[in-house]
This record gives sequence, C-alpha cells and structure tokens, in this order.
Amino acid sequence: MTGYGQFCSVARAHEVLGGRWTLLVVRELLCGSRRFNDIRRGIPRISRTMLSERLQALASAGVVTRIDGGRGPEYELTEAGRELAQLVGQLAQWGQRWLPRRAGDEDLDVEPLLIDMQRRVRLEAVPKEPFIIRFDIAGSQRRFLLISPLEASLCTHNPGFPELMRVKAPLAALVAWWRGDVSFLAAQRMGLSLNGTRALTRSFPAWFDRYLFAGIGPMRDGRRSSAA
Repeated sequence: MTGYGQFCSVARAHEVLGGRWTLLVVRELLCGSRRFNDIRRGIPRISRTMLSERLQALASAGVVTRIDGGRGPEYELTEAGRELAQLVGQLAQWGQRWLPRRAGDEDLDVEPLLIDMQRRVRLEAVPKEPFIIRFDIAGSQRRFLLISPLEASLCTHNPGFPELMRVKAPLAALVAWWRGDVSFLAAQRMGLSLNGTRALTRSFPAWFDRYLFAGIGPMRDGRRSSAA
C-alpha cells in the first residue's frame, strides 16, 4: 500500500493505525481480550480475514505480539501498544463531547454493548449467589449474563441458574443509558423495563460501572453539558 510520503509523525502513525477497524482491534486488546474470537465478538462486523490482516499489521508494527497459548494463539499489546491507551481514550472523549448522541438514529449492534456491560459488572454490588440477568432486546437474540462471586459471563442460553432479573428494552434505550446520554429514568420512559423483585430492580443500575466515558457530557452551543 502506498504511504503518505511524509516525514511527519502524524502521517507515519496514521499509516499504521488509520486503517478501518485498526483502533477497534486495539480497543479490544486494551479491554482485556486476548484470543481471536474474543476480539471479534467485540467487533462483530469485522470479517475473520480482515481481523487476521489487522492483527498481522499491528504485529509487524510492533504494537501487538502473538503468543502460542495452551488453547491456541493469543495476542497481547507490547509497550508500544499499551501506550495507545491514551490515544484511544482521547478519541473516545472527543466522540462523547462532539458527536451527535441519538441512539435511536444509529445503526447499532447489541453484542458490543452487552460485552461492555459484562466487563463492567461490580461484583461487590450484586447478589452473592450465582444468578442470571436475561436480556430481551427488541430485534435481537435473547442473551443471558451469568454473574457469580468471581466473574461475569455472557451466554446464548441459561446454563441452569435462577433468572433474578429480566431486562426488556429497545436497543436504543439501553444504549442511551449505558453511554450516559440519558438517566436510567429517562431510559425507562424510552421503553426499558426490569422484571425482578422491587429490591433488585431498584439496585440494578448500581450493579455496573457504566461505560467508561459515560460521565462526559456533550458540548452544546460551545458549552459542555453535564452527563445524565
């Protein structure tokens, strides 16, 4: 591929990182994904061929290293790759401040949202016995989040634990709350509903550390508004 032909470090870095999907692959690695299929779950629209190409390119640039793990190859960021956390974070903050946030108008996938929710469960805040949160998201396959004292796992079926909570919502309502666009009450007005005991439904929002950048409000008329 022809480069930009410039000495400038911006141009040289963009040649490595500016391709479609590349920074999303870095984001998944920063979030803890190590195996090929785990990375792809967080970026469901990338093809297997494209993901393989992006990982190879990042490895060639010294950003990612490939390790032969016990269950197959794994990928991890090098020191150079970990330094990209600041860049990815700044990009996310810019997007939160300056891009329109109208979830109902966006073309969204449910899987990356639920994976982020899985990653950000506050295990100290949830019931102590293993249980299931069932997600019935309009237009999407039913999903189950298994929460135990040690971990949270996203499943396509209930492996046999009690369903203490059912979340039913249009995807836009769940995204708007998770991203910090609206309060939980406003998301309920958009169609999000919980089915569980009164105590559990009241505590549900506190079971999660919401999206990492949810606290960043959008800029309106040159002024930053407070996040929901």
